[in-house]
Amino acid sequence: MRLHRIRPALTLALAALLGAGVLTQLDPASAEPADTYLVGRGIADVTGEPAERGMMGYAKLDQQTAGIHQRQRSRAFVVADSGGAQRVALVTVDVGQIFASVRQAVLKRLGQELGGQYTDANLSLSATHTHSGPGGYSHYSLYNITTFGYHDDTFKAIVDGIVQSVKLAHQDLAPGTVRLGKGELRDASVNRSRRAFDRNPAADKAYFPEGIDPQTTLLRFERGGKPVGALNFFATHGTSLRGDHKLISGDNKGYASYHWERDVSGVDYLSGSPGFIAAFAQTSAGDMSPNLALKPGTGPTGDHIANTKIIGERQFAAAKRLLDGGGTAVTGSIGSRMSFVDFSNVAVRPEFTGDGAAHQTCGAAMGAAFAAGSTEDGPGPDIFKEGVGNNPLIELVTKARYQASPELRACQAPKDILLDTGALGLTPKILPVQVLKIGQFYLATLSKETTIVAGLRLRRTVAAATGAPLENVLVSGYTNDYSGYLTTPEEYDQQDYEGGHTMFGRWALPAYQQEFARVAADLKAGRGTSPGPAVPDLSGSKWTVQPGVVLDAPPIGHNFGDTVTPPSAAYTKGQQVKVEFAGAHPNNNLHRGGSYLEVQRQEGSGWKRVADDGDWSTKFHWARWGVAASRVTVTWDIPANTQPGKYRIVYSGDAKALSTKITAFTGTSPEFTVN
Repeated sequence: MRLHRIRPALTLALAALLGAGVLTQLDPASAEPADTYLVGRGIADVTGEPAERGMMGYAKLDQQTAGIHQRQRSRAFVVADSGGAQRVALVTVDVGQIFASVRQAVLKRLGQELGGQYTDANLSLSATHTHSGPGGYSHYSLYNITTFGYHDDTFKAIVDGIVQSVKLAHQDLAPGTVRLGKGELRDASVNRSRRAFDRNPAADKAYFPEGIDPQTTLLRFERGGKPVGALNFFATHGTSLRGDHKLISGDNKGYASYHWERDVSGVDYLSGSPGFIAAFAQTSAGDMSPNLALKPGTGPTGDHIANTKIIGERQFAAAKRLLDGGGTAVTGSIGSRMSFVDFSNVAVRPEFTGDGAAHQTCGAAMGAAFAAGSTEDGPGPDIFKEGVGNNPLIELVTKARYQASPELRACQAPKDILLDTGALGLTPKILPVQVLKIGQFYLATLSKETTIVAGLRLRRTVAAATGAPLENVLVSGYTNDYSGYLTTPEEYDQQDYEGGHTMFGRWALPAYQQEFARVAADLKAGRGTSPGPAVPDLSGSKWTVQPGVVLDAPPIGHNFGDTVTPPSAAYTKGQQVKVEFAGAHPNNNLHRGGSYLEVQRQEGSGWKRVADDGDWSTKFHWARWGVAASRVTVTWDIPANTQPGKYRIVYSGDAKALSTKITAFTGTSPEFTVN
């Protein structure tokens, strides 16, 4: 029977049933289960030491923290099935990298405080990859060289904040729904390694006709049909701020979160109430730069701080459109699998290599192109160059090594090997492969900075293993550990920065595809996954050459907290207030969950806080004043929506005596008016 003959009959039958009250007319939104999952969210401060600590990302010895522009935060979302039996925790942290040191400590604490509900398999810790946060929190030496070693206070701040955010999300679990939105964003990234990208096959390049990955994806978390949180995925580096920037910041993704939470949703981070939480996570950003003019700190403007805001606002706007669009309801089971793999010794089968032959990975090695850095975001010393054949002295040494070891050549060529980090134990080799499932949405996480084509191949691999549509599979890099870049074999042959930093050789991506296929297939089949070798605990091998604070002393003629340079008597909106105080070293007390400063407005006989050191409008600068004294400078760029009235700046510091006793103090500026 043809369809056109039965449609009238069906229409009449449905109309009769509706009229008799047997059926209720269905609204697409109300037809979905009201409470598909349990949903929880949490946010916490992870800001490390704001003074004299090497920053993580650019590997510049002179880039040491000198204050705070915006605080770093950890944002956690927990999604569980309606009975709470299966769950995943998705955590996005405003740091440069997540190292195994942090993950091990977080899991240990969560095990002690929440039992075994959060495990290697179902906990995802992802870094936004800001290059403007303090480092020194890895247990592997390579990542602590430019930070002058390990810094325990920064490590503890990150671990404590992540644990707190997960606990808050866990305690916040309540019936809710998840929606999936997909869109495109084309003016927040540019391919910084186009020569390598162009080496890929035409079919891969056709997927990214502009050389960028424009996909922006949003998980919308709801309660009672109203959004309470959002997790956005988009590929662009956390390098809007240049390598000479010394104030702590979450860079463009940190600003996007701040803008949505604070400016748009009115969240007060110091109030203790979570409010709306918006996390902006990475996907495959290995070759995606926010510096649209392909020079550090340039594009859309020539001001890197303004660019940070603009690129952040563009990510926010794209995500907000997806949130407002509603998206597709996420339904189905929740699952997770993780396996640890020794990527220095993977036999890669022919079906993954692309050339029909078996290949082998090898010990981690860094190329001369790694030392050259990315000229578009953070160039290295001029003596090193990107590209094959551009480092003749190192090439001579490498050639001799390749002649002595055909196995090494088969794995690492054409890399000009600069440093055998694997043999020296400077970088990890046992790394996580994780696949998470929330209904029809799959997330493949790994410790690498994957290029967009490498990420595409991983997505295709997981989609094939699970039977999911490609658009429902994402790759999340910078997650659960850190081990450099991951390029395609074709991109690797270019030996630009990304290829020089692909540690396990030309066949690293096929090795990852093979292992992701295994783990994803296990998740699809509902069977267990081999846990693999244990990740070593290197907490006993920490070292540092940078001492802590010895003594604070006020400058001659002043007491701690004195106003050294007062504000003007009056300002108008758009002007900058600047106040200098006789301060103390801020590393004495990180004020995690608090603030070193407050901008206060007089209300009646009292004073109300209107801004703190987490706000974009404020900057907290620290500098030495002689040997033991500190000069603290607070600036406030008066926003356009500021209420007229009487204001003051309050600085909270902590001074350390020779006895090691730390004493808190405050300094209050003279009052000023905003007209």
